[in-house]
Amino acid sequence: MNIPTNLKYTKTDEWFDPLSGKMGLSDYAQSQLSDIVFVEILVEVGDAIEAGKAIASVESVKAAAEAYASASGKVTAVNEGLANTPEILNKDPYGKGWMVQIEGGDAFDLMDAAAYQKYCEERAH
Repeated sequence: MNIPTNLKYTKTDEWFDPLSGKMGLSDYAQSQLSDIVFVEILVEVGDAIEAGKAIASVESVKAAAEAYASASGKVTAVNEGLANTPEILNKDPYGKGWMVQIEGGDAFDLMDAAAYQKYCEERAH
């Protein structure tokens, strides 16, 4: 399981990069969903989003799920490419698989990588 140490994580398996303001689904989440076949970003540039609110709808061959904002802020960019190549979430969830970018994000209540890894391991048993 890939859990970059520079990111922060939610209990609903989203990540947040406090430096860039980007967020998306964790490697754990994409592995649970398996082959992702559809992504729809539900917010637009300029929108104010709240942590915990849905920002995207994701469908795989196994299930459908929502991705939630890992921090609150103003959307400055949306990864439009995910609609045409949703499989990027499986291949590169922390790089090309980012979903939205915000400014003003606050990650004070998110887990660090060590806490998130422990959280994922506890759920696997």
